[in-house]
Amino acid sequence: MKVKLGIQNIFLLCWTFLLAVTISCNSQSQSNKENLVVQTKTDSKLLKFTTGVRSFLEDSKGNIWFGSDKEGVCLLHNGKFQYFTTEDGLSHNQVRSIYEDKNGVIWFECGEGLSVYDGQKISVYKEKNYDSTTEWKIGDKDIWFKADQIGSGYNDLERVSGVYQYDGKKLSYRTFPVIPNSDDVHRFQYSISTPFVRGKNGTIWFGAYKALIGYNGKDFKILNDEFFGFTKEKRGLHIRGFIEDRKGNLWMANNGSGVLVYDGKEAINFTMKHKLTKEDTKGNSLERAYSIGEDVKGNIWIGTVESGVWRYDGNSVKNFTEKDGLEGTFISTIYKSKQGELWFGGNGVYRFNGKSFERIY
Repeated sequence: MKVKLGIQNIFLLCWTFLLAVTISCNSQSQSNKENLVVQTKTDSKLLKFTTGVRSFLEDSKGNIWFGSDKEGVCLLHNGKFQYFTTEDGLSHNQVRSIYEDKNGVIWFECGEGLSVYDGQKISVYKEKNYDSTTEWKIGDKDIWFKADQIGSGYNDLERVSGVYQYDGKKLSYRTFPVIPNSDDVHRFQYSISTPFVRGKNGTIWFGAYKALIGYNGKDFKILNDEFFGFTKEKRGLHIRGFIEDRKGNLWMANNGSGVLVYDGKEAINFTMKHKLTKEDTKGNSLERAYSIGEDVKGNIWIGTVESGVWRYDGNSVKNFTEKDGLEGTFISTIYKSKQGELWFGGNGVYRFNGKSFERIY
């Protein structure tokens, strides 16, 4: 049976077709716009720091703090970034370490001085006690800070190399047992990302350029150039980061002499043992180590100044660089989040997805 279409029917059919095409195009255009919005939103979550990420903290409220090398600190709260500098109360625009005390106050160890965030504003913390410099003690939730000089060493009020201890009420200066004429050995490290590590046996370890200094509540243990067998002819310690792994081994990232490991009995030069010096590799090396961390599987990750990231799985060592997703080769800090994943700070914040690195901030 043949159907004859009138003029009106033909017009209605054409109009329906054109309307369907228009709706489809508009829908696709709107979809593209939505995709662009999502992409823009993702890009906007990237940190604005140009001098690099120096420190991290994931606080008890779920906020994430990022300290920079020269541009202050950034707070990520409810998906939005808020930046703070000396104009907003910081004592210095280099933020080397970030902590949360037992009262929920956020502390910033800056290039010079300390600052705190009380949930509303940032201010410089100036209430320091120098009346009990030799009264060493260890509290479970105490936090410790470097000496106050912008460089290494100590100032006139501190008099001798040491650290500040905050017990939740008072900030007090504690002096190290300095040997005459060897202040360089005990000089407290002023720029590493983890100035202190709480060991599994209760020992607190402090990082110095030329030593690790441990205090167990009674005695001090000093791991210096002499302890590791370094001489004046051979470049010694230049500790930039350190950890105690799950087995109780101390790992030290040195900018120049590589990675050292101490198991409580003997020390080895990890870089030399695995033949990862520049002389051995003729390329990327593990000599200028700067940061270090351990993942949930027990792998040791090492960030370097100029050779990206290295991973040690207990048997072999693997190097990751720009070809693996990193933007730049300098990794200044490694931080374990509350979910157990490692964040790598450099030109942005990265995490390892099992195959390569992806930028998350």
